[in-house]
Amino acid sequence: MPHVATWIRPKDEKWFRRAFAKHPNVRLWNARSQKVPLEKMQGLLLSGGPDVAEEFLHQPVPDPSILDKDVEPERDRWEFEATKDALDRRLPIFAICKGMQLFNVALGGTLRLDIPGHNAPEMKEHNIQPLRTDRSATHRLEKVNSSHHQAVDRPGEGLEVEAWCKTDEVIEQMRLRDYPFALAVQYHPERGEGYQALFADFVSHLGSSLKS
Repeated sequence: MPHVATWIRPKDEKWFRRAFAKHPNVRLWNARSQKVPLEKMQGLLLSGGPDVAEEFLHQPVPDPSILDKDVEPERDRWEFEATKDALDRRLPIFAICKGMQLFNVALGGTLRLDIPGHNAPEMKEHNIQPLRTDRSATHRLEKVNSSHHQAVDRPGEGLEVEAWCKTDEVIEQMRLRDYPFALAVQYHPERGEGYQALFADFVSHLGSSLKS
């Protein structure tokens, strides 16, 4: 049974139960509610949440009021530690929304701290945002359900951009170069339809991690 370290908010638990329903052999260890033995994990899932706390950013924050008021430094600290552990052991990593931003920061990248036009209510669950996707990307989606007010600015070390918002070039998908599996997406595949291939790809690499 593959074991996956994660931190999932209560309101998102139903979405991830649905996303992993076709993979009942995978066990998610939610650090929000239990101690996670990182050394026994075979993968890492970085999920959505509030902005990365200012103390972890590699950039100045001229106006701290633009950051979410409910930042969670404790969660960020755990996720940065879990990310370092996963990278050191070359475990599969799947980063979603805030998870993509945190993964980028963990690799030395920076963020656009407040962007317009990407957090309308209808964007949360409906695939309405068109993408422009690089031909080299394994996963190519025409439209996604992307909802966020921050975005990747300078990609971290080794990260390759695979997709952008078609209307304004905001980065929406990245992959870590020369790594078994590390996919980061700004949209929410756990919430919508048409994303099962992403989870299946992640889970297939968990199996490879088990054998190594």
